[in-house]
Amino acid sequence: MASGRRRGLLASVAAFATAPLAGCSWGGALAAVTPADAREQTDLAFGEDPRHRLDVYVPAGTPPAAGWPVVVFFYGGSWNGGARATYRFVGRALASRGMLAVIPAYRVYPQVRYPAFLEDGARALAWTRRQLGGWGGDPARLFVAGHSAGAYNAAMLAFDRRWLAEAGVPPGALAGFWGLAGPYDFLPIENPDVKPVFFHPDYPPGTQPIDHARGFDRPVFLGAAASDSLVDPTRNTGQLASRLREGGTPVVERLYPRANHVTLVGAFAGPLRWIAPVLDDVTAFVVGG
Repeated sequence: MASGRRRGLLASVAAFATAPLAGCSWGGALAAVTPADAREQTDLAFGEDPRHRLDVYVPAGTPPAAGWPVVVFFYGGSWNGGARATYRFVGRALASRGMLAVIPAYRVYPQVRYPAFLEDGARALAWTRRQLGGWGGDPARLFVAGHSAGAYNAAMLAFDRRWLAEAGVPPGALAGFWGLAGPYDFLPIENPDVKPVFFHPDYPPGTQPIDHARGFDRPVFLGAAASDSLVDPTRNTGQLASRLREGGTPVVERLYPRANHVTLVGAFAGPLRWIAPVLDDVTAFVVGG
């Protein structure tokens, strides 16, 4: 790579790493440099609220005989914000590797508090499951996933069966779960922006994914930045992996030394993949190979 282009990419990485990930401008920039090997269907309604919308990224070409594996991916934002359009680069990246990607929005604080965003996620997943045949998806390979607060949402849907059950999704419908930099064991809450979301200090019972982990019997992939300063990877990713293994769950665990909390998901974008092989690892977990 020419030195000038290299310097430009490094400057972009530095700016991306310090910018709020909810900013659509960065999401648009990353989508623009991520190959669009997908048929995109955007702004599909799965409910009545303005935030009950999702985007679908269908891999180009003919689906395999059983259909594409499906990933329902929830973005982060401390349950205070975030926008599905920001993560277009994630949907494109997953589709380019043969995964049918679905990125739903969900209601956030102050409109709602826990557990409304879990109810939204369950509803989006149930709606997706009903539509899979029309997109060429494989209902036997339905994965739930996310980054940061979105990884929390995905983990709760996977581990605490009441949320999917209330949405009409039968037990055993999921093929697996993968999470990046997720907060899975975070009480007491220190972040002032997150405290009201979970009614600090009067936390409702059962809010922590780690407390539900031993009942999950499908494969799990957990990735984290080794030096994440926002979500402690030892307490969250490491302890969750241990709890799952104690219950007999097969777990793939990866720590990425060059990534931080934000660039861990940014590494899905075309020019940032040198930061961490997250896309390769997720592809191996979901698709195989």
